[in-house]
Amino acid sequence: MMGIIKSVAAIGMALWGQSAARQNSLESNTATACSGDFSPISAADYISAINPGWNLGNTLDAIPNEGSWNNPPVVGATFDDVKAAGFKSVRIPVTYADHFTGQSPDWTIDPAWLQRVSEVVDMALDRGLYVITNVHHDSWEWADVTASGANLTMIEEKIYRSWVQIGEALGCKSSKVAFEPINEPPANTAEDGAELNKINELFLKALAASGGFNTQRVVTLVGGGMDSIKTSQWFKAPTGYSNPWAIQYHYYSPYDFIFQVWGKTIWGSDADKQSMEADFANIRGNFTDIPLVIGEFEANTLLEPAARRKYNDFAVRTARKYNTAVIVWDNGDGALDRATHTWRDPYLLDIIMNAAKGVSNSLSDSTTDASAPEQSSSAYIFHKVGEDVTDEAVNFLLNGNKFESIKTSDGTVLTSPNDYSTSASTITVKKEFLSKYLSPSASPGSKVNLTVSFSAGADASVEIVQWDVPSLGSTTSRAVSGSDLLIPITWKGLYKLAAVKMLRNDGVYLFDDWTQYLGPLQQARGTYSSHWDRDGAHVILKESAIAQVISGKVPTTFTFEFYPRVAGNAVNYTLTV
Repeated sequence: MMGIIKSVAAIGMALWGQSAARQNSLESNTATACSGDFSPISAADYISAINPGWNLGNTLDAIPNEGSWNNPPVVGATFDDVKAAGFKSVRIPVTYADHFTGQSPDWTIDPAWLQRVSEVVDMALDRGLYVITNVHHDSWEWADVTASGANLTMIEEKIYRSWVQIGEALGCKSSKVAFEPINEPPANTAEDGAELNKINELFLKALAASGGFNTQRVVTLVGGGMDSIKTSQWFKAPTGYSNPWAIQYHYYSPYDFIFQVWGKTIWGSDADKQSMEADFANIRGNFTDIPLVIGEFEANTLLEPAARRKYNDFAVRTARKYNTAVIVWDNGDGALDRATHTWRDPYLLDIIMNAAKGVSNSLSDSTTDASAPEQSSSAYIFHKVGEDVTDEAVNFLLNGNKFESIKTSDGTVLTSPNDYSTSASTITVKKEFLSKYLSPSASPGSKVNLTVSFSAGADASVEIVQWDVPSLGSTTSRAVSGSDLLIPITWKGLYKLAAVKMLRNDGVYLFDDWTQYLGPLQQARGTYSSHWDRDGAHVILKESAIAQVISGKVPTTFTFEFYPRVAGNAVNYTLTV
């Protein structure tokens, strides 16, 4: 019996020793010492100074390494482009999951990776940009507190050790560098929220232990999913730390519009605006004196541009109203074409810059009624092959501004009344001018872009497009599992796919039969990227859609719909089983 007691005691002492060793490993580190000065800045002043900002998405956050996704390793010229565009800051997401070279309790991060992060931060600082950097996709790689069987002890230990090392590597950077503990950490319950509050505290504790200037550095703390509602419900700020702090949240709402789900390409009704404003007002009302930053927001670049521009304009203006900074999400396929150093929608860029300064933008009008059977857009003048050219009315939301001038993309200035006339908020482009580019027999495609300038704010674009219904290389095949189906297409107008209707031949919706209660442009429509896509000379049915057809054992017709979203501008493809 005594031997058993001695054995138990020995085991207990061993476990205590391991626990003490682990605690010592968390507490012990070589704190970074810095030479030079650090100019402290309040969180409020920092958040004001970074507005608007830009995200270096899908780059250092790529898995397993920088360059693994759709972007090559970043170069300094990218930050030149960002600075020249007018952005004040960059958020640099970083994923560390595949760069740990050690296990518990030290969780050593590859020094070469930390050096690379430091180099990229310096690229931005050298251009005079503010920087926020974080621990990014680790939130679902190893730090998901909601996962079944989540090892919270491991997560806490790894968060702490990560930030000790990141803090040591970046601790001597200037006060233009801020830290964010982790990106969009999942949370479903109040208990999850409490655990994330603990992670925020461990993050600050690690910074304090890492040395450098890190106890003076601005941090942007996070709530559940970086969702404004969950943050409002469960976030509690750590106490006992000296860092000036703000709250960062992300905004991707409404989900169906942002991600082109269920055929939604319309936005801008009074109800749409009221919903967004209520979201911004709610979190501001819950954190009245706390600096706020929306660290990510954007809308799918494939959306109809007038709706997308209205969305961004209202988001930035409303954020400004509620004293909130914004940082545009850009995954490399969105705002900036890094290879060509051009902005894919320079009009949207100017809208964001002006809205952030409080300058009213005049905007192209478009359909806002989700129950409409068609969608109009003043970002385009569409002319169908085979029809006579006529005068075309283009409507704008002037927002207190006045028309000033119109010019073509080659710099030719239009004259009134020969080329156009104005009345209230409408410009009528004359058929005599349009006939330079359009005719019943002109080949389909984009012909010219008009730039409309106003007394203040961003310019607006009107793209003149001759269109016809695209044609598919084939119209039917047997459903085959295991891969996406690429269907050859000849585009006849814009290289844009608006939506895909997915209806079984027995009348059953392939997905989401509840969409029967939505408007006619959304019923039975699938989801971009999950169910359909397009790639150069193809439209694509994704493997998941094909699998659903095979599972249902009923032939299904896919109706590919294009811009303009009007009756007849669609083609059918049938999968048989």
